[in-house]
Amino acid sequence: MAQRHKQESQRRDLYQEVTSRIIDELEQGRAPWVQPWGGADTSTPLGLPENGATGRRYSGINILLLWGAAIEHQRTCQTWLTFKQALTLGGCVRKGERGTMVVYANRFTPKNEREREREAGEDARQIAFLKRYTVFNADQCDGLPDGFTADAPDLPERDIIPCAEALIAATGADFRIGGDRAYYVPSQDFIQVPPQPAFFDQINYYRTCFHELGHWTGHKTRLARDLKGAFGTKDYAREELVAEMTSAFVCADQAIAPTVRHTDYIGSWLDVLREDKRAIFRAASLASKAADFILACAAPEPDGAADAIEAAA
Repeated sequence: MAQRHKQESQRRDLYQEVTSRIIDELEQGRAPWVQPWGGADTSTPLGLPENGATGRRYSGINILLLWGAAIEHQRTCQTWLTFKQALTLGGCVRKGERGTMVVYANRFTPKNEREREREAGEDARQIAFLKRYTVFNADQCDGLPDGFTADAPDLPERDIIPCAEALIAATGADFRIGGDRAYYVPSQDFIQVPPQPAFFDQINYYRTCFHELGHWTGHKTRLARDLKGAFGTKDYAREELVAEMTSAFVCADQAIAPTVRHTDYIGSWLDVLREDKRAIFRAASLASKAADFILACAAPEPDGAADAIEAAA
């Protein structure tokens, strides 16, 4: 029993540790899901962070933690590895390099619960756990195979971004162009955005489209989030937080530098985070699911062999 309390206390402390980092960033006027890079004056490329050994992208709160580390230390790539993974790939972490914390959340069924389920026929109780581990950016390592620190491609110098246009079209969402406001109407399942030339900086058209598509994924026929929060409520602030991060995650995939479009919402986000230390974890997780949903619209259908490989992994 004492061990269980100790584990629960450590888990609570980890939730608070991560949440405090996010609150500190917001209080300084920075949103950690925004990448302030991509120009010629910085070496950090756009993109979602991924594990160099498995090729899998990080998701949820880990995107924010790794982006924050990439910004702070001006990393030259978005590829991360554990110490052992670097060794497995024939490289090593340079002496003196400091790693970045990421977290892993899951559930397990204790042995006594499995026995109770078998003997009494009752459902076994699962226990949630949160574990921290350390990763290093590929540019903190030596001896890795070529290509681990390759720069991301430059953003095309044009107003219309073909890949973003294709992704928006692939969603099949009902987009209506016109007016001077951007919004999503759940009851009628359509998105309204001003015409692209109306934006002071035309690239913000795409950031806005992906923000509204973030809301669109919450429809009851898709990811079924609660979209009923009235303006000014905490439920509204939580959904806006999800949509903002969804836009940032999709923009990163499309090599579009995301920005905070609704800076006036930072105060309401801080209220939510200060009240609930797990709120940022939930919001980041929901945003990852929303971004994956949007990006999957343009992904080719996997064949049977690909499905088998994914299942084996």
